[in-house]
Amino acid sequence: MKLTKEFYDRDTCQVARDLLGKYLVRMQNGIPLVLRITETEAYIGRCDKACHAWNYRRTQRTETLFAPPGTAYIYLIYGMHHCLNFVTEPEGEPAAVLIRGGEVRGGLDFISRNRFGKEPEALSAYQKKNFLNGPGKLCKALALTREQNGMSLLGDELFVCDSLDDVGLSTPPEDREPLNIQVSKRIGIDYAEEAVDFPWRYLIPY
Repeated sequence: MKLTKEFYDRDTCQVARDLLGKYLVRMQNGIPLVLRITETEAYIGRCDKACHAWNYRRTQRTETLFAPPGTAYIYLIYGMHHCLNFVTEPEGEPAAVLIRGGEVRGGLDFISRNRFGKEPEALSAYQKKNFLNGPGKLCKALALTREQNGMSLLGDELFVCDSLDDVGLSTPPEDREPLNIQVSKRIGIDYAEEAVDFPWRYLIPY
């Protein structure tokens, strides 16, 4: 079942945790590119100096963070890498979950070509190991850019669902196992003062 607006309209840390193990679907030329979400981070503007909209700062870049829950917030870092976030909490409350990592569950050939420009069988061991272990890698694999910033996650082009059955795929046995969720500090936010220590990173080993 596709996640609803109500799923995102909740405490951001809880949403970040609950997204683990769910399936992110990006439709590309009628083909579902499907990832199992394995790593997330929460960002909450009202109290979090690591959030782009900390203290309710509104700019052209951060405006999407104030959108309704269930909106995609995509930004560019270092002038080259895109990052996908899901807006959470009530409209006007700037908060989001960063999708940091995933595992392929559908559309491998397309994802491999998006990511490396080659077929899966041509990937090196290093490329396979580092396929989707980072937000920029994930966006490249799903062909997501600033063009999709502001897109609804409730539509048919980009969404999250509970089960692979929802996109006509079979669930592998490992996805049926109980989640072993690990919690830690977030990555790459050394500038964020006390927010550096917030335990708002959630992941399942893979």
